[in-house]
Amino acid sequence: MLLRTDFDRCYVTTWTGVAVLTLNHPETVNAASPAMMRGCLEAMDAIEADASLRALVLTGEGRGFCSGANLTEAPPDGADAGEMLERTYHPFLRRLRDSQIPVVTAMNGPAAGVGMSLALMGDVVIAARSAFFALGFSRLGLVPDGGATWLLPRLIGLARARELALLGDRLSAEKAQSWGLIHKVADDEIVMDEALVLASRLSRGPKALALTRKLFWESSHHSFEEQLKREQAAQSAAGATADFREGLAAFFEKRDPQFKGE
Repeated sequence: MLLRTDFDRCYVTTWTGVAVLTLNHPETVNAASPAMMRGCLEAMDAIEADASLRALVLTGEGRGFCSGANLTEAPPDGADAGEMLERTYHPFLRRLRDSQIPVVTAMNGPAAGVGMSLALMGDVVIAARSAFFALGFSRLGLVPDGGATWLLPRLIGLARARELALLGDRLSAEKAQSWGLIHKVADDEIVMDEALVLASRLSRGPKALALTRKLFWESSHHSFEEQLKREQAAQSAAGATADFREGLAAFFEKRDPQFKGE
């Protein structure tokens, strides 16, 4: 660990080429509050302002990743719960979606409610063996939010997404992996080590990784023909980078490329 910077209910630690953004309100199992989300946005500002940081790990402090919305800070009776989403959670979710660097989720424990959506924003998700997912909205008389109704059908199919949302049952890390929801399950004591190894690998990748993320995020909105055109435009951009020239040189010289994200 090289440096730690604290923000409101979260903090950032930096390693060589990698930033770790940790949700930090362990007394609530990192329940997502307006203050925490504001802190996370400020943290993203700092991370994205540092060109040496080329991958991000998202995790939680203590025994869980995120227990969902902080209900002790819920809107008062009569307030619009939907407006609360737009003010509180949506800006950070969009920021993760639009990040120019790959995102790895190190799910160190349970991810419930909007915490499940936050965890699944990672391009790659590694979960501790003891971790689980839970969409408990139906128990509160609410609908899934945080983009869950968009993410889940695309990741695991409509039938399984409906099962999780309507029944609200827990989904173990092992079952989540078998469903294709997450990349890997790791023993609790090494989940962060596994995530850092993977993030370090991604941090050495080319500038084209940002273009690749964007293509996948946008693909569901387009027809096949439209996506071909977007791939064409992205490939033109990637082909004009110094990283492509380095990758081509490394290929012909039969060596590993040394990308600089340029």
